[in-house]
Amino acid sequence: MKADHYRFDGSHPCEIRSLPTDAGEADEEKAAILRKTEENLEKMAALQDAFYADGREGLVIVLQALDAAGKDSIVKHVMGGLNPQGVRVTSFKQPTAEELSHDFLWRVNRALPARGSIAIFNRSYYEDVLVVQVHDLQKTYRMAPRVLQEDRKEFFRKRYRQIRNYEEYLYENSYRVVKILLNVSKQTQKKRFLERLERPEKNWKFSASDLKERALFDQYLDTFDEVISATATEHSPWFVLPADQKWYTRYLVSEVVVDALEKSCHEYPEVSDRMRDELKECRRLLDEEG
Repeated sequence: MKADHYRFDGSHPCEIRSLPTDAGEADEEKAAILRKTEENLEKMAALQDAFYADGREGLVIVLQALDAAGKDSIVKHVMGGLNPQGVRVTSFKQPTAEELSHDFLWRVNRALPARGSIAIFNRSYYEDVLVVQVHDLQKTYRMAPRVLQEDRKEFFRKRYRQIRNYEEYLYENSYRVVKILLNVSKQTQKKRFLERLERPEKNWKFSASDLKERALFDQYLDTFDEVISATATEHSPWFVLPADQKWYTRYLVSEVVVDALEKSCHEYPEVSDRMRDELKECRRLLDEEG
């Protein structure tokens, strides 16, 4: 699948500046790709139905990105085709006072789905090694001196280990974690910011703080490289997908989700002989009605 070109599983480091943010030559195949996206959405719905009925495995899809990369659009146009009964979308915003009083994985663990269901994390625990690291926020935490007095690099090195261990723990408990970074260019981000400013129905999506974060664009890219390289594993890979053209991004995300569902348990449960006899009796009673 095309998305494999953007896959990181720990076998090689991430160098995000060397990765494309646009569709490249695939732009010439747009019509065909749009058809494939629709096919993938149909596959997703069918696979999810069996995945839900099977109930032996859970799926966590992590969406990370800089502002205006299209996370909400992905949730709406790709994940929107899934049965909401088996999907839970959680948006992780700035931590509350209660959340800050716990370990950084506490609020995430509460959002895990039951097996047979899918969790979509719009931002995630990765904020605690991205935003926290870029802004040096760990200094503001109310934690023991033995933790906060550590060398800064050592503090985040431990967090990377904790994240890897957490994701492996989930895998060993019948969950899969798939992580997607929407890789938007600075030029496209600017274009989308201007659109939010110019269109009244999109004004609500813009904040002056977005420009403060934009000023740290390059610093975020460096941090993405470090975070992805440190936390990509075979069982919990990262996909750094081009995000400048939404139609192409949606296609790639649909590929990633279909692939994850195909690798998961998705067999309809077989009924027992006793249940089969009961079903036959129910059928007989219904037929007798008329």
